[in-house]
Amino acid sequence: MRELLSNKWFKFITVGGAYLLWVIWLGNFWWLIGLGVIFDIYITEKVHWAFWKKKNPPNGKQTKLVEWVDAIIFAVIAASFIRMFFIEAYTIPTSSMEKSLLVGDYLFVSKTAYGPKTPNTPLSFPFVHNTMPLTSGTKSYSELIQSPYKRLKGFGKIKNDDVVVFHFPEGDTVALNIPTQSYYQLARMYGRDRVWNDKRNFGDIIARPVDKRENYIKRCVGIPGDELKLERGQLFVNGKPQKEIPGKQFEYIVRTNGTSLNPKALDRLNIANDDRDTYSSEQYLFPLTAENVDKMKKFSNVTSVDVTIEEPEKWDVNVFPSHENYPWNVDNFGPLTVPGKGATIQLSVDNLPLYKRIISVYENNALEVNGNEIKINGEPASSYTFKMDYYWMMGDNRHNSADSRYWGFVPEDHVVGKAKFIWLSMDKDKNFPAKIRFKRIFSVIR
Repeated sequence: MRELLSNKWFKFITVGGAYLLWVIWLGNFWWLIGLGVIFDIYITEKVHWAFWKKKNPPNGKQTKLVEWVDAIIFAVIAASFIRMFFIEAYTIPTSSMEKSLLVGDYLFVSKTAYGPKTPNTPLSFPFVHNTMPLTSGTKSYSELIQSPYKRLKGFGKIKNDDVVVFHFPEGDTVALNIPTQSYYQLARMYGRDRVWNDKRNFGDIIARPVDKRENYIKRCVGIPGDELKLERGQLFVNGKPQKEIPGKQFEYIVRTNGTSLNPKALDRLNIANDDRDTYSSEQYLFPLTAENVDKMKKFSNVTSVDVTIEEPEKWDVNVFPSHENYPWNVDNFGPLTVPGKGATIQLSVDNLPLYKRIISVYENNALEVNGNEIKINGEPASSYTFKMDYYWMMGDNRHNSADSRYWGFVPEDHVVGKAKFIWLSMDKDKNFPAKIRFKRIFSVIR
C-alpha cells in the first residue's frame, strides 16, 4: 500500500481525476490546461513549480523556514478554494433575525446548497471581503479583471423560508463612513448633495462590484412567481398566511402598574440590553416573540402588552418602492408579485417604480421615461421580460430589520448561500465563560 501511495502515476491519476471533476463542474474547459501542469509536477518534472523550495536539497530535507512557507501556501490555497466553492463562515452582526438567529452567532454558510458563484473580481486579498484589514476604506480587491455572473450546479434551489446570505442589493454605491446603510436611503433623508459633499459624516462615495457588496442574512419569504401581501404585520404568500416562524418577533409596548421590570426576568426571556427601551418605570418597548408575549403577560406587575402596528393608510416614504403610487409601510404593503426569469410583464409609468431598478441596474439596460413613453435601450417598450430570478427577503425581527420592504427584490446573482448551522455563539452582554451560549453550538438553522 505504501508503494502504491508513493507511486507517481497513482498520485497523478488521483490529483488529475479530482481536478478534471472540478473543471467539469466549473464548465470552463480552458482550465484543462492545468492537467498539463499536474502531469509535469508528478511525471515529467521539467519545471520547478515550487520555486520557493530547493529542487534537490542536501539530505533530501528542506529547511524549517521553507517547510513553514510551504505549509502556509498550501493552507491559503486550500482554505480559499473551500471558502470560494463550498462553505464560508459568517457572523450575525445585527438583531434583524432575532430570535431565530442572535447577535454573536457564528455560522457556516453552504455555497453548494444553491451552487457557488464564480468570483466577479477574482483578484483579491485572501480571507478579506471588501476592505483591507486595519484600514477604513482601502479596497481589498482589484477590478482589473472582471468576470460575468455564473453559478455552478448546486444541490437545490432557494425555497420559501430558507435562511439565505446574499450581497446587499443597494450596496452598489456606498458611503464609506457608514457602509452598512443604504446610500439611496441616505440620499432621500439628507439630500444627495449633502451625502456627496459632507465627507466628515459620510466619507467618500464609491461603487462596488456585486461580489464585494456587504453581506446580509434574511429569510426568503418569496420566490419567483409568489404573490406577497402584508396586512397589519401578517404576511400572506399566494393568499395564505406565512408558515409560523417560532423566532419571529414584533415590537410591543409593555405597561406595568408603576413598578419596574426585573432585569433578571428580562434576561430569562433573552431580551438583549440593546433591545430594552425604557420610557419610564411604567412603560417599555421590547421586541417579543409570541412565546415571550405570553410569558410577559404573566408577570405580576405587567398590566398590558400591545403590539405596535402601523395603520394601512400611513405611508412611509422609505419603504419600497418609495413612490406615491405605492403608499406602503413596514406592516402593510402589496400585493406584489416576485419576478422570475423569462416572465413577461406589461410595463407602464404606473408600475415602473416597482421594476425600474431591476431593468436599469440589475439587468443593465438603458432606461428612459418621457411622459408616458418608456424606452429601453433606445426602443419604445410596453412590456419587459426578466433575465434573472428574484427573491423577497425579510428579517424575523420584523420591526428591526432593513430588508426587502426597504430596498425591494434580491437578484439571483446576489445570492451567496444557505445558512446551515451555528458553530459558536457569544453573548456580548455577558462575561466569559457565561457569554458562551453552549446550547446554540452546532445547532441547525431552520
